Amino acid sequence: MGERKFRIGVLGSGKGSNFVAIADACRAGNVSAEVVLVLSDVAEAGILDRARAGSIPARFLPPGKFRTKLDEGAERAYVDALRGAEVDLVVLAGFMRVLKDGFLTAFAGSIINIHPSLLPSFPGLEAWKQALAHGVKVTGCTVHFVDAGVDAGPIIGQHTVPVLDDDTPETLHERIQVAEHALYPQCVAALARGDITVRGRRVICRTS
Repeated sequence: MGERKFRIGVLGSGKGSNFVAIADACRAGNVSAEVVLVLSDVAEAGILDRARAGSIPARFLPPGKFRTKLDEGAERAYVDALRGAEVDLVVLAGFMRVLKDGFLTAFAGSIINIHPSLLPSFPGLEAWKQALAHGVKVTGCTVHFVDAGVDAGPIIGQHTVPVLDDDTPETLHERIQVAEHALYPQCVAALARGDITVRGRRVICRTS
């Protein structure tokens, strides 16, 4: 029997381009892991179609009565599904709901997210628009662990993206997404290799 692969569960609410980047990197052997489950709070989300097209189990789970978070019953359903799939890491790929204490406790230290800015600058929604409005010359993307704060967990990795004089929100966001599709698989690969150590707020990545 072969060695058990590192197992990834993905949560997403939209098209799932970051999920595709990670799944493709796994298939290519650049990430020593496999995506074993995709869950969405949106029944018609493109991420579900893209997962099924790649023969990855994908399910819609109703989020419950709240607009910005999972209710208690939904949270249990998500946790049970991920535990049932024996995931080692929960990857948020455009999941538009805040995870609360029950979920964070169930997968403590094993949930990551990608955010379209150089955190701690511009947390929250539409960070690329925030960057443009603030007039910064450089922005980018950040992969971080998820905790009870909003885009506040320890930072695993960042890529910079220059802000051009003629940028619109659409052109800047597009270039940030290109950077995301490179950074996210790199960070997942490091976690799958066991190369990541967290010391307080600092994340140390061992290089081979």
